[in-house]
Amino acid sequence: MVVEVSLRHGIADPEGATIERALPTLGFSGVSDVRAGKAFRLLVDANSADEAIEKTRGLATRLLSNPVIEDAHVRIDDES
Repeated sequence: MVVEVSLRHGIADPEGATIERALPTLGFSGVSDVRAGKAFRLLVDANSADEAIEKTRGLATRLLSNPVIEDAHVRIDDES
């Protein structure tokens, strides 16, 4: 399973802004709206994909993210 956590739109993202400002000096142009986040990869023991997603969603909202300012997106890892 993969959990991707990012700040909600409208919440200031200083890390993303710093990366965006640095891009032109590194030779990258045409890149905007950079948002930083974090990703977690988990192996979840479950009887079905739906059960694994539900378990992981609960874990993501209770432990891996702050639901007040962050969004957590759960998906099945294609490499598993």
